[in-house]
Amino acid sequence: MANPSLWRCVPWVYLPLLAGFFHQAYAQAPSGCGSGLDPLFYYLCDLNSAWGIVLEAITSAGIISTFVLTIVLVASIPFILDKKKKQLVGTQVFFLLGTLGLFAIVFDMIVKASFSTCSSRRFLFGLLFAICFSCLWMHGVTLNYLVRKNNAPSGWWIFGLAVALTLVEAIINTEWLIITIVRTTNPPATQCSIENQDFVMALIYVMFLILAGFVTAWPALCGQYGHWRKHAIFILITLFLSIDIWIVWIVMYVYGNIQLNKSMYWDDPTLAIALVANAWVFILFYIIPELSQLTRPGVEQTLPEELYPSRGVGYETILKEQTSQSMYVENKAFSMDEPPAATKRPVSPYSGYNGQVRSSVYQPTEMALMNKHTPEISYDIIIPRATANTHPAANSNSTVRADDVYAAQNRHNPNSTASNTQNPSPYTQW
Repeated sequence: MANPSLWRCVPWVYLPLLAGFFHQAYAQAPSGCGSGLDPLFYYLCDLNSAWGIVLEAITSAGIISTFVLTIVLVASIPFILDKKKKQLVGTQVFFLLGTLGLFAIVFDMIVKASFSTCSSRRFLFGLLFAICFSCLWMHGVTLNYLVRKNNAPSGWWIFGLAVALTLVEAIINTEWLIITIVRTTNPPATQCSIENQDFVMALIYVMFLILAGFVTAWPALCGQYGHWRKHAIFILITLFLSIDIWIVWIVMYVYGNIQLNKSMYWDDPTLAIALVANAWVFILFYIIPELSQLTRPGVEQTLPEELYPSRGVGYETILKEQTSQSMYVENKAFSMDEPPAATKRPVSPYSGYNGQVRSSVYQPTEMALMNKHTPEISYDIIIPRATANTHPAANSNSTVRADDVYAAQNRHNPNSTASNTQNPSPYTQW
């Protein structure tokens, strides 16, 4: 029978071993990460590998910025005056969704490699870039129509072609992903058995989209309607910087890391930095400039300035009337009475200003023009004057008629016969 004192000593024997195990497990977690965190996510909090934390902060800012810009773009649709710009909103929203996906996939590059992360990297890296570069290419094609004809295909056609070009890359990535998984001999859950050269070769179609968009945007700088050229400049700058970024990361990913013996540690940071840099180029050099031009009116919406405003006669209005040609018909009714010498003398622009609104200035009527050349007649004859009635009681009506007054004047006038021939009744003229 075993000694009972020996069993009482066993827990004390295993206690240092258990303490060493927990100390070792706690020591494996890097500084900045909790002890219970999965080692797959150590780069998100490891202070010794600060590249993950820096990229995480920049990516988070990019995600928020892209989300806000998408809301601004959609909210600006009712304020877009140019219909041609409104047709491109669907393609630009699709572009923003691709940019948002580029920022999101950066976290997939920061975490350590596994079967799920490697599969998503292979499939989404080229697909998201295909979305962005397809939209830029279709925008460049549209600008070639606009600068020459000031007319472009329907917005649905532009958006449909961008989606179709993206689906080509989706098919390529799907087939390539299936082939590489089937060809894998190592356990897929433990590592990503793919060469860097194979990863780059799978992106040839995306490189074709970059070059096609860059070449297509150049002819848009020459055309009859030059107000569309600034949009082509935005696309050219964006694609030029994208080409530079792609050249740098491909050279570093395929050749530079191997020469520096850092391919095991620097491959993921190289891809993550390329994603963040290119996504921010899309925002700063394409989306924000396009939003600044989106609500500005086009040439058709720019109305000409009114030559004769209704706010009154002023110095500026008089100058416009004097300098305008073939836009003002002279009023012949006033110019007939002016002497010839008066039209040749310089007249001050303030001479005709009386402080009144144009609508309150006297305009002669047709009746005034008809009576303009009638002979001068005394107001005493035209307008009857009130005189004392010889028989006021005989008239029951208190109102004196003009004919009675006219007859009374003729009775008192000794030369009534001559005056009747010379001064007819005032109503005969009507």
